[in-house]
Amino acid sequence: MSGARDLPGRSWRGQGNGIGLAVGAVHIGPNPVVAVPVAHPGDPQILAAAIETAIADLQALMAAADPHSRNILEFQVEMLSDPAIRDIGSDRADDGTGTVLAWVSAIEDYIAGFESSDDDDICARAVDVIDIRNRVLGALNGTRADDFPAGSIFVGADIAPSLFLTHDWTSGGGIALSAGSTASHVAMLARARSVPMVVGLGPVPLENGMRLMVDGIRGIVLPEPTETDIAEALCSIEITSASAAKSNLPPDGEIKSGMTCLVNIGHPAELAAVSADCAGIGLLRSEFLMSSTADLANEERQYRLYGEALSWAGERPVTVRLLDLGGDKALGGFGANERNPFLGMRGIRLLLAHPDLLRVQARALLRAAVLGNLKVMLPMVTVASEITVTRRIFAEEAEGLARRHVASRMPDIGMMVEVPAAALMLDRFENADFFSLGTNDLAQYLSAAARDSAAASSLYEQTRPALLRLIRQTVAMADMMGKPIGICGDLAGIPDALSELLACGLKQFSVAPQQLAALKTALHHTKTGS
Repeated sequence: MSGARDLPGRSWRGQGNGIGLAVGAVHIGPNPVVAVPVAHPGDPQILAAAIETAIADLQALMAAADPHSRNILEFQVEMLSDPAIRDIGSDRADDGTGTVLAWVSAIEDYIAGFESSDDDDICARAVDVIDIRNRVLGALNGTRADDFPAGSIFVGADIAPSLFLTHDWTSGGGIALSAGSTASHVAMLARARSVPMVVGLGPVPLENGMRLMVDGIRGIVLPEPTETDIAEALCSIEITSASAAKSNLPPDGEIKSGMTCLVNIGHPAELAAVSADCAGIGLLRSEFLMSSTADLANEERQYRLYGEALSWAGERPVTVRLLDLGGDKALGGFGANERNPFLGMRGIRLLLAHPDLLRVQARALLRAAVLGNLKVMLPMVTVASEITVTRRIFAEEAEGLARRHVASRMPDIGMMVEVPAAALMLDRFENADFFSLGTNDLAQYLSAAARDSAAASSLYEQTRPALLRLIRQTVAMADMMGKPIGICGDLAGIPDALSELLACGLKQFSVAPQQLAALKTALHHTKTGS
């Protein structure tokens, strides 16, 4: 395989979760598809009872879980409790399809919607929906998910979060997945519990009982490792860890050099794997905190989750992006029927069209701003009036909170720069407190090449010079306006693009947690000329 230079032909490579080494016996996980029971397929009460059983099982797990794990289990409980999920197949049962079969069919479509997204964070949520589907079907069948021997290496397409949480990892063990994602809830849990994990391996010929080594640092999986293989892997991990540690410059060193490194996250649980010297959170994708339509209206839950991120950050900044719904994020059905969802009602356009959603989030953010250095960022801004109207809504909600004697603070309000028209006319956005380049959409719109089109993907690389020219112009304009500007798009985490981004004048970079050490190393080498 192309992955391990030191182990040619003997190993497979995927993406590691950044956690050490595990060696153990292979345990092949269960088929992710659970058989649909045929008994009473048309009785709605049977399905309702199974859903309640699944919720009770998850709540029992929550009672014994740590705070990060409870958040993830709560995500699943709220999904199952959402009427939109419970009744998701009700319109299909009228055509003669049984209630259970109709529900499963609709859930499968829901899962497919997650899996078809080109956004890794959205794809990663599919396993949570699969997990609750299997729990409900298990309750209908009278079965429960089986645990596996302690110290084993779990091998499968993916692993359910609830199965991960029921397993005892104190005796070691690891995870090797043919699919999976480093952005999934299980990946967050594995990092928090120091469980080595490699995802994205593709099909691998492994059998139960085979000895397997999982290298979560280098993303390598090796069958039947020798003691020499294990010793060499441990040595390589020590060297890699030492190099990363040397590159983690202290915050004052970053300030002196003018460079700031922050992280992009989708949930506070991801912060367990972030180094303490990180300068803050450059992007908290608030839509990923929402497990169901009900969450969109749940001010208290949003306030609590923002508070968790602010508690971790202390005095460091936490930038929360307003709900970026629509496009390929069809939570609540928003944008589901759009002919061109990426060009229609999404981001701030959608929120201003549904101001009740924005007002709930505004209240939660205004209250949370009292707890720390909170900033708010608007997605998909095209014209300055969108910021003006949003500011007015925040001001109205702040007045309402004051009348109720609820503590609040107006945060800085900035914008994502991801629409070419906004980037070209940045000087029209004096009402924004700061800017952040969202290069994923900016590149998509600039190249007229859909992010989810494999056939057009080569255009991204070929049109990068045009993107960099636009970024350079945008950064220069922001500097003339005296406004802070950073980058939180995927381009910030691509090593060979860093020197070009620095040449554009960028000094603030926000990347995925697993890219932070590499970014600091690259910045250090660039600054020292090594």
